Amino acid sequence: MMRQYELVERVRRYNPHVDEDLLDRAYVYAMKAHGAQTRASGDPYFSHPLEVAAILTDLKLDDSTIVAAMLHDTIEDTDSTREEIDRLFGDDIGRLVEGLTKLKRLDLVSKRAVQAENFRKLLLAIADDVRVLLVKLADRLHNMRTLHFVPVEKRERIAEETIDIYAPLAGRMGMQNMRDELEELAFRHLMPEASAMIKAKLDALAEKYGKTIANVERDLREELSARGIEASVEGRQKQPYSVWSKMERKSIAFEQLSDIFGFRVVVNTIEDCYRAVGVVHTKWPTVPGRFKDYISTPKENDYRSIHTTVVGPGGQRVELQIRTAEMQEIARHGIAAHVLYKDGRIADREALTRESRAYQWLQRTISLLSEGDSPEEFLEHTKLELFRDQVFCFTPNGELIALPRGATPIDFAYAVHTDVGNSAVGAKINGGVAPLVSELQNGDEVEIIRAAGQVPPAAWESLVVTGKARAAIRRATRDAVRVQYTGLGRQIVVRAFERAGKTYDDDLLKAALPRLARVSVDDVLAAVGRGEIFSGDVVKAVYPDAEERKSPAPKRKGEPGWFPLPRAASLVFKVPGNDDVQNSIPIRGMRSDLPVRFAPNGGAVPGDRIVGIFTPGEGITIYPIQSPDLTAFDDQPERWLDVRWDIVEGSHQLFLAKIAVTAINEPGTLGMIATLIGDTGANIDNISIHELSADFREMVLDIEVIDLKHLHSIVSQLRGKPVISKVERVNG
Repeated sequence: MMRQYELVERVRRYNPHVDEDLLDRAYVYAMKAHGAQTRASGDPYFSHPLEVAAILTDLKLDDSTIVAAMLHDTIEDTDSTREEIDRLFGDDIGRLVEGLTKLKRLDLVSKRAVQAENFRKLLLAIADDVRVLLVKLADRLHNMRTLHFVPVEKRERIAEETIDIYAPLAGRMGMQNMRDELEELAFRHLMPEASAMIKAKLDALAEKYGKTIANVERDLREELSARGIEASVEGRQKQPYSVWSKMERKSIAFEQLSDIFGFRVVVNTIEDCYRAVGVVHTKWPTVPGRFKDYISTPKENDYRSIHTTVVGPGGQRVELQIRTAEMQEIARHGIAAHVLYKDGRIADREALTRESRAYQWLQRTISLLSEGDSPEEFLEHTKLELFRDQVFCFTPNGELIALPRGATPIDFAYAVHTDVGNSAVGAKINGGVAPLVSELQNGDEVEIIRAAGQVPPAAWESLVVTGKARAAIRRATRDAVRVQYTGLGRQIVVRAFERAGKTYDDDLLKAALPRLARVSVDDVLAAVGRGEIFSGDVVKAVYPDAEERKSPAPKRKGEPGWFPLPRAASLVFKVPGNDDVQNSIPIRGMRSDLPVRFAPNGGAVPGDRIVGIFTPGEGITIYPIQSPDLTAFDDQPERWLDVRWDIVEGSHQLFLAKIAVTAINEPGTLGMIATLIGDTGANIDNISIHELSADFREMVLDIEVIDLKHLHSIVSQLRGKPVISKVERVNG
């Protein structure tokens, strides 16, 4: 444990006017206040505030901040009071200690109001005196350095909070060194295997390219010196967490990364920065689109530097950061570099506002407090302004979900749970229905609308930005194709071969794949099942000269095996809901006039992929392909008929569909639903209402629509109503 004189000497290195008596009194007071308290490691508790103070001496902070670090847990964890701290150490230090005492742990899964209030307290304490933030970050850094002593059940929560809140907050204040270490420590605890794997790969690369890095450093120094530019050149390697984040963000492998190594060039003046760029670009070819000038346009966290990427020795891409020594100090310590004037005085709020863009941002953020009367409203305006490199959104229950910028509700759904993503059919953002491809913004509250039996479209894979979502979509769509379509396609193809007098064989079809422009047998069968390939084309691909045989004459009534064979292409059935009208609807795939009806519990509408199930003596029942009732016929392929809609364009005939609507139980809800459906030109044929709870009712409606597009329009409009919680189609 650090001694009193050691702490004083650490401060004296950068502040020759150190108040040695003040530091000594604080040291003794804190040690006595914490007394026999111990940490999880077994060390005296006082060792923790002492280490926090030591971290702040590396940032060259003033005496008051060092003292506040030593006292930061006294009011919260001992018998000390604010009045006593004020009396012994002054109001300035008392305010800092009280500000730190008020900070509460941010529970990332707490209810929204509680989380918002905690976040407000954090920002208010920081805005009152930015030194509160510096002590808090140093406190968190030492806690992370000793996290391995904490019980296992607490480690993940603390590490998640660090990587989601404190590390980004350090980054927004420009404290990159602090952010890097916090992220690395959290990464090791949250994903130890990934951290170890990436570190091993980085170590192997460092050993492989060690000589190359040294050569580039030497060449750069010599080239710059020859042009009269005094510079220090240092090779650097990306941190494991930074590497992992880029792999996740871009969904690429480690081997695909091209900027693992970089070089930092520190020169004397801004003019030298631009001269150095000319030297570098003259010696090596540049990579287009990889030049960024943060000197003329600094980042909002005060970061200033020139970034450029060139093709260096051996064809390796080399990233260069060119800056002055002052820029280097700000890049490392951010707002902490502004807190202390060169003459040893602490910068006041006006001075910080002039010097620090990060502090200007903080003031703008806190000014938004006046725009909200409640913590929730404040949260909407301010809480996630911090994290420009990420998007932080909320579930309706207040759980915080962190996503990369550019993420969509689809990414959000998969971040909540894979099953939520797979069953997503729509989204509400801040209470309003929005497309699933909408780009999420900081602070959005996202509700995912789900439907049982849904399969994520394969096209979603190109719309999402998270690796988790991409992998889940790819897996779900692949499985769905195999389960839902391949079996049906096989049955259709086998019957097509039989009609042509040929025997179906997978090997024969495999040899004909090039003619069908497919890469596997399952791809062909799935395409047939989806209606993308006609079964007769598959027969012709295998047997180019094959002709479909005419069906045998039907047996006479009473003969063994007699049943009515389908012959004609036109079927007659009653319009649902109107028993007095007969309508002829052509459906391709039939070979006889047979009684036709739609399946109960939902039926099908034009636009659905449909299947006919033949029942001797009863006729044909039409099912939508997604109907779970079809599983009852999986072992009876001879009853399946390949049928398709053949509806005349412009027809206004209505077909029965079933939807389930979950709505708030309040006067006027049913009337609103009925009016909306009627206004679209649809008709309600039947309705049943079930009580889900005191607040919600589920209404199952049989509605008559023109086609699938008409049905989707109704569902979409219903989902847009504030009183509607959920709408989904029901297929029996």
